[in-house]
Amino acid sequence: MTDTSVKLRETPIRKLFISYLIPSVLGMLLMSINIVVDGIFVGHGVGPNGLAGVNIAVPAFSIFLSISLWIGMGGATMYSIALGQNEIKQARTIFSHAIALAVFLVASITALCLWKLDEIAYLFGANEVILPYVRDYLTVLLAFGFVYVLENILSVFVRNDGNPTLSMASLIVTAILNILFNYVFIFIWGMGVKGAAAATVLSAAVGFLVLLTHFLRRSSTLRVVAFRLQPKIFKDILSIGFPSFVAEASTAIVTIGFNIAFMKAMGETGVASYAIVNYIHAVMVLLFLGIGAALQPIASFHFGAGLFGRLKKSLRLGVQTALVAGVVAVCCGFVFAGPLVNLFDVQSEELFTLTVKRIGMFFLAYLFLGYNLVYAEYFQSIGQIKKSLVIIASQGLLLVPPFLWLFPKWFGVDGIWFVYPAVQAVTALAVVFINRLQQPVPTSPTVAAGWGSKQ
Repeated sequence: MTDTSVKLRETPIRKLFISYLIPSVLGMLLMSINIVVDGIFVGHGVGPNGLAGVNIAVPAFSIFLSISLWIGMGGATMYSIALGQNEIKQARTIFSHAIALAVFLVASITALCLWKLDEIAYLFGANEVILPYVRDYLTVLLAFGFVYVLENILSVFVRNDGNPTLSMASLIVTAILNILFNYVFIFIWGMGVKGAAAATVLSAAVGFLVLLTHFLRRSSTLRVVAFRLQPKIFKDILSIGFPSFVAEASTAIVTIGFNIAFMKAMGETGVASYAIVNYIHAVMVLLFLGIGAALQPIASFHFGAGLFGRLKKSLRLGVQTALVAGVVAVCCGFVFAGPLVNLFDVQSEELFTLTVKRIGMFFLAYLFLGYNLVYAEYFQSIGQIKKSLVIIASQGLLLVPPFLWLFPKWFGVDGIWFVYPAVQAVTALAVVFINRLQQPVPTSPTVAAGWGSKQ
């Protein structure tokens, strides 16, 4: 039995959860700082059109993150369940397949997107004014996005291999360097939004190098091994990780939908206002995802090991933490609206007033978002993919488009701001209904662990 297995089996659940929660949430906070830093530097160094352009390019960023989470969460869930079953060789084979799959997918998507760059920019909601900024950002991000993907995947596996502190350390390095590179590239070298994109990928490259030090630890189980190609492992990774892909892909689609809605209703001012709120929203989403990410390796391992009492306790801790965090987030949105908007150096009085008045409306979503995300990530971590997909799809693909169509007709421009809170509230009701139909903690690991050699 590995050191990681002993730790996960024997540490009291509350202490174990906190040991994963603190690095996970801090790590996600630092990742979100990377996103906001781009917005702050672009807002100060390029202006509102540059800020709007970067926001329109953000879905491409979300696509790379979605691939990272798709393969990372799918592979890491399988990896932890295999560790719970004490199948070390199988765990390493899963990791090796995940890396190979990531390289293939990113290379294919990058080539396609660079070939149709302008068409993709218009699809995301750009117009002739903003197109040059979108093009500059996307060119750099697409060309070097594979670094960002590999960093995120390795970070998830390192956390599942019992080293959440190193995952956090890599993100600290990435965040600090991103701030430094943004300042140099935008303000000293005058690279504009290209500089923001270059800072993101270059800092991610250094963070990736930090994560590689995990392989020097004696207690590390994680290894890249020679393997015979097993299509079933690829299929299982993509199946288990699919909710994470849908979640991030939904984020891209939601962003595009809101950009189009605001462009129609208010033009560039509306898109710039939403861009500011969306940067802050990215921070909040990653914080809630951090709670789910802390739960995932614990849940997957205990599910694989058949320790269902400890599994139930860990789920309860995750949900409680998410609900408290949601209340705190809503309070911050109403109390600190002005200072939050001022971070982006908004010079236009119209833009400042619009954003400050509406940010509280949008933040009401956080009363429900954390609850929804924790359950979605929990169901994914134990292989109950259909439940996870229902929650994720409700948050984005299923509810956002019809609500964006109906709410502006019913409530005017304010209706656009109320769409996201309404979507999260309806999704939370769906989660309650799902849990009433069937207890969320299962009694047998066989449903999700079909790839294990013991099956």
